[in-house]
Amino acid sequence: MQIFKTSKERENILRKIRTTLGTSTKSIPFPDAEKDTGDLYLSSGKEIEETFAEAFIKIGGKFIFCDSEQELMDNIAILYENMGWQQLLCSDPRMVKLFQNNKLDILEDVNPYASMADACLTGCEVLVARTGSILFSSHQNYGRIAPVFFPVHLVFAYADQIVPDLQDAFSYMKKKYPFGLPSMININSGPSRTADIEKTLVTGVHGPGEVYCFFINATQ
Repeated sequence: MQIFKTSKERENILRKIRTTLGTSTKSIPFPDAEKDTGDLYLSSGKEIEETFAEAFIKIGGKFIFCDSEQELMDNIAILYENMGWQQLLCSDPRMVKLFQNNKLDILEDVNPYASMADACLTGCEVLVARTGSILFSSHQNYGRIAPVFFPVHLVFAYADQIVPDLQDAFSYMKKKYPFGLPSMININSGPSRTADIEKTLVTGVHGPGEVYCFFINATQ
């Protein structure tokens, strides 16, 4: 076994640190850090979807509350018209069929070669209330491409897809995929942005410049 030598000064410093840690009477600053975070972050009396909405808007997202799938379709149709979009893709086959059954021919099946599409609508795995983040995975149809490739990203989610914090999100995923997690899990927090260009915040450089979340107040 190879033995590495250390300087006497370094050993003195490490010994002082060990001694201080061993004799410290200060309490742990966050003793409940490893416990369930649900009550910790949602103790303000707000509904969990309200907590998510506030956090999501704070990081640049646009939140739209929908009482039903019909209201979701109405809101997307209004947005499509107001924005003057020509091509709106969707990676969720069930949602495409739902729009078609309601005589709304504004969605097209996602196509990774449609680089000039205006926006893309996708589902998601779970919403994280505390951070306003949205979790996606490779298990979703075009899960690696659809959430990040197009200039505007529309996401729909249901009431049973929202959890308090990140550790709850991973517990949700483990329960949903008991035989092994998807090979890719992506946590998106608002529009793509960077400050690397002359220290000026720029959005839409490495992904969507706008992200909309349509929250459907119903279970899947």
